[in-house]
Amino acid sequence: MSAPAEITRGQRFWPIAGAIPFLLSIFLLGVSLNSGALTVFAVVWPLLQVGGYTMTLRLAKGDTSHDLVKTQVILHYVALILLVVLLVRAS
Repeated sequence: MSAPAEITRGQRFWPIAGAIPFLLSIFLLGVSLNSGALTVFAVVWPLLQVGGYTMTLRLAKGDTSHDLVKTQVILHYVALILLVVLLVRAS
């Protein structure tokens, strides 16, 4: 039998990097449901992440270090940065 495939460092890094904005979006959902602010964004953002990660992993054939997955993760960090800028300017 052949040995199992080794998981590279990049294949470990990108799923963890993608989980951080997803967990923050779930936190934002809880905060917005309590306060009533940014409710539509807080509901839609986790759904967009789930759909986006599903499609990119399907197109990348499960390779988590594929450029499509990296772009998807970076896209959600950009959305997170824009949200922080919006909240800073509003306060």
